[in-house]
Amino acid sequence: MEDIIQVKYALDTFYFLICGALVMWMAAGFAMLEAGLVRSKNTTEILTKNIALFAIASSMYLFAGYTIMYGGHTVEGGWLPAGWFGNGIADATVEDVLASGGDTYYSGSADFFFQVVFVATAMSIVSGAVAERMKLWAFLVFAVVMTGFIYPLQGSWSWGGGWLSEAGFFDFAGSGIVHLCGATAALAGVLVLGARKGKYGPNGEVNAIPGANLPLATLGTFILWMGWFGFNGGSELMISNIGEANATAQVFVNTNAAASGGLIAALLVARILFGKADLTMALNGALAGLVAITADPLSPDAISSTFIGAAGGALVVFAILTLDKLKIDDPVGAISVHGVVGIFGVLAVLFNNGDATVAGQLTGIAAIFFFTFISSLVVWFAIKAIMGIRVSEEEEYEGVDLSECGMEAYPEFTNK
Repeated sequence: MEDIIQVKYALDTFYFLICGALVMWMAAGFAMLEAGLVRSKNTTEILTKNIALFAIASSMYLFAGYTIMYGGHTVEGGWLPAGWFGNGIADATVEDVLASGGDTYYSGSADFFFQVVFVATAMSIVSGAVAERMKLWAFLVFAVVMTGFIYPLQGSWSWGGGWLSEAGFFDFAGSGIVHLCGATAALAGVLVLGARKGKYGPNGEVNAIPGANLPLATLGTFILWMGWFGFNGGSELMISNIGEANATAQVFVNTNAAASGGLIAALLVARILFGKADLTMALNGALAGLVAITADPLSPDAISSTFIGAAGGALVVFAILTLDKLKIDDPVGAISVHGVVGIFGVLAVLFNNGDATVAGQLTGIAAIFFFTFISSLVVWFAIKAIMGIRVSEEEEYEGVDLSECGMEAYPEFTNK
């Protein structure tokens, strides 16, 4: 029996680590997607943001975030964490694992690694929305606060056993906790930052600003699609018995089905609205399908998951068009994909999960949105007052690659 417990512990720990590595690979997906959807003169800067934010997220979550999120609360089911700093990583000994009778089924370090790549995902959402006109160092300062404090605190309310979990909020892998949180922080930043020059005309015109490299954007979407299997599959937390193995396989199937439904629906809606097959809408449709299923990728069957994803894919097209009408400039559609569809994903749990309640889901959405929006707005305004957040008009025209990084991603091309 002891040998069986040790093997199960090793297997579940290994599975957790592999899923974490898949989610870490999503950082590359975000980098490629965003690099493809911005203009060539802004490519180096957005790549710098994406790789730097991953390092900042990893460090801040180690120094503070993990303790805030999973170190417990001052009172059971409370609002405030029991501690603010320290890494909080505690690996069980062989004796501890055996004494638990199998209830301790993965390493504490594996849990930290899996959780830290989630916070990096939330911050990556912000990167694309503020692209092409934000100062690099202003963004990185915000990343420190977002990954070290804002994201972990709201996450502690649900996944960390806080008041949202007591209120019945259900979010399996993070449609709200990760995606809505990241999109809300991005929305606050975009509102403070303003639109790119030339994006909106004086009479309400919306001027398209095409991305420089759609092959890269497509590659980024495929990478994100692949990484999402770790995102949702790893959230099952274990795989070492028949029931959990079957559940994990179902999560993989449902995740893929939702992405497929989302892409097809977005492609069809774009064809109806624009008369053309819009690749960027299709890419965002796939991501929207993934976001939509993330709150509960286990309860529905594969057919239902396809329709949930399709609803997310159709919704994201209208969300992108609506934000443009409101002059909220999001170069990659991140607020629509992760925010609008993140809300839908949390509500879609009600279709198939009998344990979820309308009140619990709405409470979770409101808490995540308002806390993240207000706290992010305060931080963005503070950064603006201290160091400024927007580059000059001349720097924006020349491209932030030169002004912020001193190098171009495509130096052999002179066409901006």
